[in-house]
Amino acid sequence: MPDPVDIFGLPLAGADPVSDDDLLAAYPWPEARAWVRAMMVTTLDGAAAGPDGLSGSVSSRADQRVFNTVRRDADAVLIGAGTLRAERYTPMRAKDADTERRASAGQRPAPIIAVCSGSLDLPWELPVWHESTCQPMVLTARGADPERLATAREHADVVVLDQVTPQAIIAALTERGLPRIVCEGGPGLLRNLVEAGLVDEADITVSPVFAGTEHSPSTKALPQVTSFHLAHVLYGEQTLMLRYLAEGEGR
Repeated sequence: MPDPVDIFGLPLAGADPVSDDDLLAAYPWPEARAWVRAMMVTTLDGAAAGPDGLSGSVSSRADQRVFNTVRRDADAVLIGAGTLRAERYTPMRAKDADTERRASAGQRPAPIIAVCSGSLDLPWELPVWHESTCQPMVLTARGADPERLATAREHADVVVLDQVTPQAIIAALTERGLPRIVCEGGPGLLRNLVEAGLVDEADITVSPVFAGTEHSPSTKALPQVTSFHLAHVLYGEQTLMLRYLAEGEGR
């Protein structure tokens, strides 16, 4: 018989709480290459959203604190059009506490939101387009509807790609000096990035609730299972925040 699998306990009480600086240190960015972080929350029954269709309804203050920390030193927040429509993203604004650190790292004052959209049917009424510190970006395919393309250019920095593939998306961001990428979904975009081998890190929050999966889109099966290894576990408000690295990544 094979040896039994070792199981280790997680201390849930008695440890000192982590500071904001500790959290930043727990999510380092490599300096010499692009790095794609996938961030998502899942419930105990595998849902990505609550009955209202929003991820925030299955999140917690602890999860949001980690979420906001991971964003603080990002260059770009990458999302699909469906995620923008569903979550109604708010403006990405510079924060005084981050100004000096981002400037010393050669970064823009705030992360840029980058939206992938083939149809360019986007909610242009959202304040995110005109109230973000840095102009948002829209990545679309050659052959997009000319009228919608013109509208998009009134609101965003539009990048037209020959094909909107995972490789082309990440290349477009890195070529524009945005190598620190946080991907916040949707599931289809994340799935395609994983299939292409472009996800370096997965920051997964396990929320201690059941919600049903009606509002959680399914995705095509990957050609093969893609493995990650556990880097750390954080705990707060009965919620687990898990950091996984792709196989071969040691940070």
